[in-house]
Amino acid sequence: MARTAKPSARAVVHRDLRNRIITLQLSPGAPLSENELAAELSVSRTPVREALLLLAEEELVQVFPQLGTFVARVDLQRVADAQFVREAVEVASLEDAAGLSPTALAALRQALEQQREAEDDAERFFQLDEEFHQLLLDAGGHANAWRTVVSAKAHLDRARRLGMRMVSPASALIDQHTAIVDSLAAGDLGASIDAMRAHLRLVFSDVERIRSHSPELFVTDSDQRPVRKTVTAWA
Repeated sequence: MARTAKPSARAVVHRDLRNRIITLQLSPGAPLSENELAAELSVSRTPVREALLLLAEEELVQVFPQLGTFVARVDLQRVADAQFVREAVEVASLEDAAGLSPTALAALRQALEQQREAEDDAERFFQLDEEFHQLLLDAGGHANAWRTVVSAKAHLDRARRLGMRMVSPASALIDQHTAIVDSLAAGDLGASIDAMRAHLRLVFSDVERIRSHSPELFVTDSDQRPVRKTVTAWA
């Protein structure tokens, strides 16, 4: 039996740090120390440095000579670009899900019930939200398109998580999900698409409200050098 290749230290560190950044365990603007990360992850500085360079290519971290490396602040243009891709894919798929099968409808109803049970668990709710949208793509016959969506939305996901924690309660998102499903079940494709667009565009109003309260989390000047201080992660 062929053995599965063990991921490199760089790949492990990259995956770990990327997940922490996207899930806001590392807040926008937080300083990153190669030495501290290497000690924490029990690896040498080399895979940490290589992982940070990969994250810099994704614009999830920024490296400032003579100052250090920092988690990138949320870039509104990157959020808008990712939202554009997501909306285009999901609305197109929704059109193909118009003839919703009883099996698909039952799965979506069950997903909504699971979301209601997880309203008070932000990270669990986020994962259920992801699964819900995957089910909708599957219902339209485009399950594999989820990979395209995921590859585009790292920056968008940070904005979405900020919105869930600071602005839009889970109950409001569940109501929007329910409106999408109810419209599909009733055969009203137009209403379902309208509900989907409103749902996916909620991130923009959330971001504006968050930015007015916490502007330090967002890019204001790409050349602005950060001040090296501790940035507290969201609880």
